[in-house]
Amino acid sequence: MPSLARLAALLGGLVFCASSMATDIDVESYGFPLANPFEATIATTPPELRPALPKDGDINQRDYAVRIRPDREFELLANFWPVTKLQYRLAQQKGRAPLIFIIAGTGAHYATGTNEYLKKLFYGAGFHVVQLSSPTSYDFMAAASRFATPGYSPDDADDLYRAMQAVRAQHPHLEVSDFMLTGYSLGALHAAFVSQIDETRRAFDFKRVLLLNPPVNLYTSISNLDKLVQTRVQGIDNSTNFYDLVLGKLTRYFHDKGYLDINEAMLYDFQQSTEKLSDEQMAMLIGTSFRFSAADIVFTSDLLNRRGLITPRGYRITEGTSLTPFFQLALRCDFDCYIAEQLMPMWRARYDGGSLNQLIDQTSLYALENYLQNTDKVAVMHNADDLILGPGDIGFLRRTFGERLTLYPRGGHCGNLNYRVNSDAMLEFFRG
Repeated sequence: MPSLARLAALLGGLVFCASSMATDIDVESYGFPLANPFEATIATTPPELRPALPKDGDINQRDYAVRIRPDREFELLANFWPVTKLQYRLAQQKGRAPLIFIIAGTGAHYATGTNEYLKKLFYGAGFHVVQLSSPTSYDFMAAASRFATPGYSPDDADDLYRAMQAVRAQHPHLEVSDFMLTGYSLGALHAAFVSQIDETRRAFDFKRVLLLNPPVNLYTSISNLDKLVQTRVQGIDNSTNFYDLVLGKLTRYFHDKGYLDINEAMLYDFQQSTEKLSDEQMAMLIGTSFRFSAADIVFTSDLLNRRGLITPRGYRITEGTSLTPFFQLALRCDFDCYIAEQLMPMWRARYDGGSLNQLIDQTSLYALENYLQNTDKVAVMHNADDLILGPGDIGFLRRTFGERLTLYPRGGHCGNLNYRVNSDAMLEFFRG
């Protein structure tokens, strides 16, 4: 893995390449305090620099479920019975208002932290909001995915579009003035493909689409995150593993604080303490989180398709079956393994696919370059130090989006989404 200095130098160089039409925010005027991209990714924005948001009790919201694939009710194993219907969350304004769909990032459930933050931000500004799980989450794979093999972006977006249509049909009396769309991380990539689908199907005719920290080259992004797991971490040997090390730090931190309170603000405060994680430890933590998401995809896709790669064909799984041995096996299969053993065979069989490079081109923003250059409804907000970007990615964004790209100098991967400057910019974009 390249050192942080090397990564920073690479990304810093990319900021100055290609066109200067994008809105580049300089460090001094931006004011985001975390210069370390690993720290920003984990701790996000200091609490005092976040926007004021409505409390849960002040939001008219409810969870719903919609049946998208009735056949799954008979196909799914017993342990998947809770997700035969796709669940989502709707926050509803009184009367007519624009509606924003939010697509979650890799492996994320519709009610995870970033989706909740964005919901509160947009609801407080007067929007209806629908929160959707990622096509890479086990619940979406089970309830809404046709092939339950996420990673081919056109298919994932098509599944999302069908789900969004089903959600809309389930609320015929919801008064909507305009439809908007956003997503963060992988969800931002999906939002771009969904927007392109809508240009021909016109079920929503999205007025504005905002991509928050999207991968440009999907394969580069997942490779960057996968490599973080291989980081060499000081203090870890045959008798001490990474989790013991982090748990020890957290234990000492809470002992010094005198109370236990785990929340987003705690993560920032933790990184200001003497127990703060080093760059290598933060890299390992980020990479491990991604590896768990990848393992969930590997396990769920194999199980739903009865491929026999993780769970033996014909093996009877009930509600009481321990899934731990299978999940441990899935953890040994990184994303390259998933692509080789599950995604590419499916893609080749269904679409007469060819090489890995062809798959990469078809699943990344490259495939939408012409569309994205010629539509004024789609914009991007990204960070120059984002961990998922690779060489040439910022140049692609500049050429493709021009002045519709806002490039922040700091924030890591989605670490500044809850910064007041960013939240104000998001609301300004959607208000037009």
